[in-house]
Amino acid sequence: MPFSDRRDAGRQLGAELATRTYPDPLVLGLPRGGVPVAFEVARTLDAPLDVLVVRKLGCPRQPELGIGAIGEGGVRVLNRRLIAQVGVSDAELERIAGREQAELERRLDRYRQGRPAVPLAGRTVVLIDDGLATGFTARAAVEVSRRRGATRVILAVPVAPAEAVTDLASVADEVVCLETPRWFGAIGEFYADFSQTSDEEVARLLIDAAAPTTRSGSDQTQRDDPQARGTDRGGVREVEITISRRVTLPGELREPPSAAGIVVFAHGSGSGRHSPRNRAVADALGDVGLATLLFDLLTPREAADRRNVFDIELLAQRLVAVTRWLRAQPALATQPVGYFGASTGAAAALWAAAEQGDELAAVVSRGGRPDLAEKRLPLVTAPTLLIVGSRDVEVLELNRSAQRHLRCENRLEVVAGATHLFEEPGALEEVADLAGRWLAQHLQGLPAPS
Repeated sequence: MPFSDRRDAGRQLGAELATRTYPDPLVLGLPRGGVPVAFEVARTLDAPLDVLVVRKLGCPRQPELGIGAIGEGGVRVLNRRLIAQVGVSDAELERIAGREQAELERRLDRYRQGRPAVPLAGRTVVLIDDGLATGFTARAAVEVSRRRGATRVILAVPVAPAEAVTDLASVADEVVCLETPRWFGAIGEFYADFSQTSDEEVARLLIDAAAPTTRSGSDQTQRDDPQARGTDRGGVREVEITISRRVTLPGELREPPSAAGIVVFAHGSGSGRHSPRNRAVADALGDVGLATLLFDLLTPREAADRRNVFDIELLAQRLVAVTRWLRAQPALATQPVGYFGASTGAAAALWAAAEQGDELAAVVSRGGRPDLAEKRLPLVTAPTLLIVGSRDVEVLELNRSAQRHLRCENRLEVVAGATHLFEEPGALEEVADLAGRWLAQHLQGLPAPS
């Protein structure tokens, strides 16, 4: 599959769009699934992010048949010919439009939470969705953008059938699509993780995108020490970690009062620091007094090359470098360090743990692939907890096999009824509880690394 999840698709799409020139771009995500993709695109293009909510007007007798659409600002796009053909009266049309308008306003209130819409007038709008099937919503979104004053409309998606791309090229100024497979069934077939995006995630991503980017400290201090750049947000600090002259990785450092240790997250399969699952676990670790660092293991351009996503040695090197950066920070130098890895990130965490030796306090793997670091497993000395869902049969067997290569203190915990992404009710909470107890036990009270 070309994309591990929507964030991965956004990084790849952003890398492609970054090779083109768009004056004063504004990135608009189509909720809900298009917003995580758009977030990564906006970050790559260093452009503002907003949503464009379009609601289809379905025929009363065939709701799947779109006879028009509505958008923000009272914009309506109607297929008058089709309306006449199917015999929809003006009263029926107004009733449908009223119902969809109420839902549109509810979503906008929930997503923007009082923030005004970003004006489209005079802007180049980059419309983003997680893929196209029929293209109806995208066509309506292009029209809504034009009616709201956009001077140029670019439609960009990770995947779509070739005929949809050709069709939409007649209404958008440009269509950018990474994958146009010959056989197209459904958008979700091209994602390893196509789980539903929630309204809460859409709202959070918009808040994150709108957060001020001004960095703390003087400009001179930042020039003298580029690793010290960061923005404080009440115990949450945005940091930029310089790995080399060409590589700087963004991260989010959370420091609860009197933290007893710090846990570094290694995300898997192209995911990053905004992973909702890992952020949920980080919240739980903060509740037990542990600081956390969530960061992107790869730059957007690196992540666009799928080979890097599965280069475990490269990911482990990044993890080791970031750990050294942590130990160079005066406020963190005495904190014991643990790793929390997911999927391929768990393999990177174990590979890095083998290099860290006794300087690392503990490792937790969530739905991990420790088999990808098999030759390094006997060298791991940090106590290691492997967490796998009982219904994630193949990965569970890989973890059982990998466990036989570990020589350190280790345990395998199986979450009953859970699949690979722990989406079942209560499953992720159980992961957070298991991880919190293991990490708190092994980080608290340990001597500072030498």
